[in-house]
Amino acid sequence: MNIPIPGEHHELFERLFGELRPKLHRYCARMTGSVIDGEDVLQEALAKAVGALPDAGPIANPEGWLFRIAHNTALDFLRRRAREKVYSDEDPDMIVDLVNPTIDRQAAAAGLHTFMRLPVAQRSSVIMMDVLGYSLQEISATLETSIPAIKAALHRGRGRLRELADEPDDRPVPRLSAGERLLLNAYIDRFNARDFDAVRDMLAEEVRLELVARTRLNGRKEVGTYFGNYSRVQDWRLVPGFVEDRPAILVRDPNDPTARPTYFILLSWQDGRLAAIRDFRHARYAADSAELLVL
Repeated sequence: MNIPIPGEHHELFERLFGELRPKLHRYCARMTGSVIDGEDVLQEALAKAVGALPDAGPIANPEGWLFRIAHNTALDFLRRRAREKVYSDEDPDMIVDLVNPTIDRQAAAAGLHTFMRLPVAQRSSVIMMDVLGYSLQEISATLETSIPAIKAALHRGRGRLRELADEPDDRPVPRLSAGERLLLNAYIDRFNARDFDAVRDMLAEEVRLELVARTRLNGRKEVGTYFGNYSRVQDWRLVPGFVEDRPAILVRDPNDPTARPTYFILLSWQDGRLAAIRDFRHARYAADSAELLVL
């Protein structure tokens, strides 16, 4: 989603938003446990940042300022979802190993659902240091938390991640209903055949499109132009699958069909018609840490 940035800050923050967007998404996705929810939180945070700019005055550390807004927006999201309590882990006597490659690898490799099993204070500290590489001082300034509290959260969060790494993943394999499979396969087959007129015939009158990090379109006429863009490029082949247990279209490089999908597209249906499309072609960072399953 493009966000218009007002006034004299326009050029600086437009560039900063673009550069930091993948990094901010990694943080938001791990805080929410979902690359999809993480994108929602990221967009909300960027909109809040734009709204705050006119009255913000001089911003000494724009990156830290943006991360603080993203952090607070993620907390708001979690409170709305009302699934967990925000813990305070302050313990001034806790000693933490600040440089440990094994711990760094464990945190970077942990699945998003694993991070969700950490209390919020532990989760945010581990993400910022072990996944994104921030220092204690930077984390303290961003989260507005004392360094002893961050050390304690890191110590406990890392310990819990080690415990969770040894536990089996016994979550059920997601499945498509017969109706969902039929609709998804029909869309994919027509798209891969480049029969975009047939694809347009599947659209609801009030269909909505979000080309994530780029634009939004509404209605059959506007959304119909989106398929023309795909007709002009050759770098995609669609396959059915799941993103975080949600039915999705996974997009592969046709020249390397065994490689991991490069991005994904989410569809929503209403009465057998396509009601919404959410295409992550220009937000491929979301697929980097997503749990993807090809059918």
